[in-house]
Amino acid sequence: MRTETPWGPWDPPTLDEAARLFAPLRAPWWIAGGYAVELAVGHTFRDHGDIDVLLLRRDQLTAQQILANWEWWAADPPGTLRRWLPGEVLPPYVHDVWCRPGPAEPWRIQLMFDDAEGADWLFRRDPRIRLPLDRLGQVSTDGVPYLSPEVQLLYKANSPRPKDEQDFEAVLPVLTADQRAWLTETITLSQGAGHPWAARLRAQPAG
Repeated sequence: MRTETPWGPWDPPTLDEAARLFAPLRAPWWIAGGYAVELAVGHTFRDHGDIDVLLLRRDQLTAQQILANWEWWAADPPGTLRRWLPGEVLPPYVHDVWCRPGPAEPWRIQLMFDDAEGADWLFRRDPRIRLPLDRLGQVSTDGVPYLSPEVQLLYKANSPRPKDEQDFEAVLPVLTADQRAWLTETITLSQGAGHPWAARLRAQPAG
């Protein structure tokens, strides 16, 4: 779905196109955002203005190899874009990069960088929350790696928009008991026991 922004239009590739683009990457990667939720649910249920691909921060430079000859622009808080230079290791406060094939082209891919320590993923908004890297993602029936829905919902819980509420409602029935328990615990830890999603998860256990 093509959308307009102050920095130019977005025209993301299809999920299959994005997966083919990153398939040669010799580092872990996952489809993230709303597409990750849809992969967990097993069907499409809403439009998407962009497509997010998650990498570990320590592997960030491998993205420049996969997207060689593209433009890479780091989203430098608060609310600005700047060129991401070849070989530049981004500072820890920069978490996403907008990518397009050329200056006259629309934005196509948004890269997201998450932190890791050894074999653990770290939640950048609360370092008390971590997860073994082998539980961070799942693989679709078509072989596409995607961010586990409970991790994606933890990010979305910070300030849920209407589309985030839609994602939560759609994926809630397919979460396992372990996923629900982890999401309830981590939302409570990072957002407080009064968060409506935590209350919903407690009131409606799996199965």
